[in-house]
Amino acid sequence: MTKVLVVATSRKTRGGITSVVKAHEAGEQWKKYHCKWIQTHRDGNNIRKVLYFIKAYTEFFFLIPFYDIVHIHVASYSSLKRKRYFLALAKLWHKKTIAHFHPHKPEVIFEKSTQQDYIKFFKSVDKIIVLSPQWKRWLEEALAIKDNVLVIYNPCPTVELAAANHTLKYILFAGTLYKRKGFDTLLKGFARIAHKYKDWSVVLAGNPKTENDKLLMETLPKQLGIEAQVKFPGWVTGKEKESLFRNASIFCLASSAEGFPMAVLDAWAYGIPVVCTPVGGLPDIVEDGKNVLLFDYGDEQTLATQLEKLILNENLREDMSKESLKLAHSTFNVENINKQIGQVYQSLSK
Repeated sequence: MTKVLVVATSRKTRGGITSVVKAHEAGEQWKKYHCKWIQTHRDGNNIRKVLYFIKAYTEFFFLIPFYDIVHIHVASYSSLKRKRYFLALAKLWHKKTIAHFHPHKPEVIFEKSTQQDYIKFFKSVDKIIVLSPQWKRWLEEALAIKDNVLVIYNPCPTVELAAANHTLKYILFAGTLYKRKGFDTLLKGFARIAHKYKDWSVVLAGNPKTENDKLLMETLPKQLGIEAQVKFPGWVTGKEKESLFRNASIFCLASSAEGFPMAVLDAWAYGIPVVCTPVGGLPDIVEDGKNVLLFDYGDEQTLATQLEKLILNENLREDMSKESLKLAHSTFNVENINKQIGQVYQSLSK
């Protein structure tokens, strides 16, 4: 009986890795391989983070003798530093290991100061899972690693579509509000056309990351003269999140960098037309004008043009909505992706 320890952030942490592991947790492979989630990191102050790590490592220390595979979800360099202690203990016990790589930008593996640590980590595991073919290419280019690398996409969530209508006139963003996510570009782009479409608005669902982000969030709509057309519901979950996604007419992600953005996967799951930047693994999948409308990071004029296309063309919104659902039900279908995870476990259990 093969058993798997899954090492990842806390289920209470906001972020893509937590969403992915929760999706895996719902799959048949989770039960079949008796997966156990070791929660290593949680949002909060440094004392809380250290205590959480100690608790996780203690639990891992006592469980590792009784498990066969260790599936480690790793992202930024700080994540790598934490996870290497788990990897070292797993290797000491001669366990099979998987590194599931969730970087937020390509630079994390191209920075010379940290490359050797990533190389050592990835060369120590039996399998590496990356989020797209682009990330597989980057891994080879930056670290000269190409063996045992598998592409498994992040899944779209399973959602209830019965009440989805996308008839309310707002452009939705969902995620942490900070510079890399480009929420300021979204506001500036919308401001270029907002005066022509007074019945349209932007909904920024999320919390600011820093005090500077909070200040920008509060002052920028006023400076742009669109304060009445911008709403900040805060971080949304559960039924409130479902309602926002079901009713949104457009979803926009203006990020400078991503791994493979869960926010776009959420939007596709609900059949929302997406306007986004070609970041992370998206270029392997998206077709401009078909399943997304693209613009470059910081290009508020092109963003305004793309938003206006969708605002004016209901048929285009409907066509793109259908394409979004096609992606959600095929390439990013959670059942298919969980089967792929199960196949990796099976290959290591032989």
